[in-house]
Parts: sequence; C-alpha cells; structure tokens
Amino acid sequence: MVMMTMIARVADGLPLAASMQEDEQAERNMMDYQNQAKQLFRKISVDPQPPPRCSLETGQNIFHYFIERGVCFLVLCEKSFSKRLAYNYLEDLQTEFSSQYGKRVETVSRPYSFIEFDTFIQKCRKNYMDSRTRKNLSHINTELQDVQRIMVQNIDDVLQRGETLSVLDSKASNLSTMSQKIQERCKVFELEFLVCEDCGYFNYCYCFLPVHTILVVVIPHAGNGS
Repeated sequence: MVMMTMIARVADGLPLAASMQEDEQAERNMMDYQNQAKQLFRKISVDPQPPPRCSLETGQNIFHYFIERGVCFLVLCEKSFSKRLAYNYLEDLQTEFSSQYGKRVETVSRPYSFIEFDTFIQKCRKNYMDSRTRKNLSHINTELQDVQRIMVQNIDDVLQRGETLSVLDSKASNLSTMSQKIQERCKVFELEFLVCEDCGYFNYCYCFLPVHTILVVVIPHAGNGS
C-alpha cells in the first residue's frame, strides 16, 4: 500500500510537493513519517554522493526514494508492497513532474511550490493500488534497474547514528562484492559426498571454504559389521 509521497529538491532539501492519505486518523499517524522524510531530504542535501536509489526500513513500513535531475522522489509503503512497483511508481512521478516543472525547480524558494501536483500523485497512486493494474505493471519496464540490488538500510542508521547514505552504500557494495567472491570460490571447491554402494551410508565428505576457513568433516564408514 502506498501511504505517503513527497518530492524535494536535492540541493537544499526543499519540499516541492506531497500527498498523503486523506483519512484524518491516517494523517495524524503520518506526521512522524513526514518528519522522517524531511530529515532524510536534509541528509541527502549534504551528502556529496547520495545513492540514486535507496530503500530505508522504518518500523513496519519502508521508504523508497529515487533521485533524478536534482529532484528526490520518495514514497512510504508497507513492507509487503512490491519494491519493483514502488520504483515504477516513482519513475512515473518523475517523468510527469519533470515535464511540468523541470525548468522551474531551481528557481522556487517557497516550500510546496508545486502542491497542485498532488492531483497527479493521487491519480497515479490509485492506479498502482488497483490489483488489476499492479498485475499488468509487473510485466512492464523490464529495463528497470534490478531492484533486488538496491541498498536497504534502517532509517535510524541515517537519521540518528549520523551515517551518510553514500558511506552506507559503499559498505553494502563491499559486502556484496565479498559475498560474490566467496560464492565463486565455493563453486570451485564443491562439497563432495562419497556413498558406499553396499550400505548406502556416506563414506566421507569435504568442502574447502575461503583461504582463512577450511572445514573438513569425516564420517566413519558404516560397513556390514566386518
């Protein structure tokens, strides 16, 4: 479920447009998330190289953002909502927003100068909330960056612990690279099992892991008592 959408200028974090659930109770519950979003925009504005796409978990929900042409498009969803659809949604907003306001983004100084864009946001949101539309959208935009590789972090690491998004992204990339190297090396030294034809028990097995870790497991041969 798409719960909140905000758009801000990357250079200074100035909110340009926003849209939230129309339910009064939901709006009250959104205040904390709205404050988190504004803090996130400020963090992005002082980060020299923020990742262009990022997902940040916050409680039972998750923020997804997409930066393009100096503008950050952010959505708050339930964790169960498809990440791919969330980024498709953000790309649709970016395309329309750039078409309408792209040349004016750098000139405005008043918060929410493009608040009328809420009309398009609401329309787009309804399309993505429709089950039939979601089914159709799941088959389009095959060229979209592999969303499974987009960094996922906890928003507290960014807002409370002071970590910049670029540093977190670098750490995540390093861990991913290390994991890939380990997987490649494990493929070279595959786990082998030798089975006794007479009794069907494992005779022995071995697996060579990365250089700093070698695991050897020996399983005694179970014969027929001879």
